[in-house]
Amino acid sequence: MRVLFMCTANSCRSILSEALFNHLAPQGFEAVSAGSFPKGQVLPRSLTTLQQAGIAIEGLSSKGNDAFENNPPDIVITVCDKAAGESCPVYFGPALKAHWGLEDPSDVVGDEAAVDAAFRTTLTCIERRCAAFLALPFNRLSRDELQRELDRIGAL
Repeated sequence: MRVLFMCTANSCRSILSEALFNHLAPQGFEAVSAGSFPKGQVLPRSLTTLQQAGIAIEGLSSKGNDAFENNPPDIVITVCDKAAGESCPVYFGPALKAHWGLEDPSDVVGDEAAVDAAFRTTLTCIERRCAAFLALPFNRLSRDELQRELDRIGAL
């Protein structure tokens, strides 16, 4: 199963999601990420946060959705924060789509401790959602049931 995590810049939230999902995922599951308006580079703080958590950062890059035209995902999960007024694109034809909104930790203003805490809090939320997703009984869920579970997990 291939999961695409999307946000606006593909430099923080979707990158954190991709890396953490792949860190937790068993064989047969893969996450990738993209941005609707990719920044072209991953935020250094995103990479540092992942490394401090013991999560591999090799191969992470900021890219647009065109990178997946020939290999579409099974599920598209947007992680942009609706409250911030960001655009969350939903497409990829038959892929299931869900929104797991996350506040952007790169928007936090404050000292190093406050910014680090925001990134760690975001990573913890992503971990909780990915663990819930990976615990689903996929072989027993219909497409509609899986959609309901994706929506439920987005509220965790």
